[in-house]
Amino acid sequence: MAKRNTGRRARSRKRRPAAQATPAPPRPSRAPSAPSAPARASAAGGYRDPLSVGERPQAPWHPLPLSEILILVGAVGTIVGFNRGERGGGPVLFAGIGAVAIGTIEVTLREHLSGYRSHSILLATVPTIVFFTAFSLIAAVFVTPVPTWLRVLPIALAVPLFAVLFKLLRTRFLDARRERTFATRR
Repeated sequence: MAKRNTGRRARSRKRRPAAQATPAPPRPSRAPSAPSAPARASAAGGYRDPLSVGERPQAPWHPLPLSEILILVGAVGTIVGFNRGERGGGPVLFAGIGAVAIGTIEVTLREHLSGYRSHSILLATVPTIVFFTAFSLIAAVFVTPVPTWLRVLPIALAVPLFAVLFKLLRTRFLDARRERTFATRR
């Protein structure tokens, strides 16, 4: 049987300690500049979302994580409501879902309006769903045999509402992002 590896050196399978790794030499640049965002994040040692700019905005009640507590309590309430089922779990379930929704919307609205991260789709979807649900419920209450055109009308009104809200929220975010990036350059 012939040797296959004749003439080639085998790789060492021994792990090398990280201290022996040599850093790459710095690349020469013509103009001194501040380190890039990923370099600053890796120097700090934490994960940094590439789509966010700067630090996460703090809530007005900063030391108390009120939104996170609300989301946690809502999640527990939702689980309890699901487990109770038909034995009176409906109010607990809806209260839990409402608490999670309020906490989530507060965090996303704060991040969006400060220019930290865009949540245009989520923030445009929430009022559209509320409008669609309210219109459908009112139509079902006042019109007993609901005609087909009345079932399609909420969708025909909700789509343009979503488009307008998305456009407004996106422009508001881009303005806030511009302000935020300009403030970090100073």
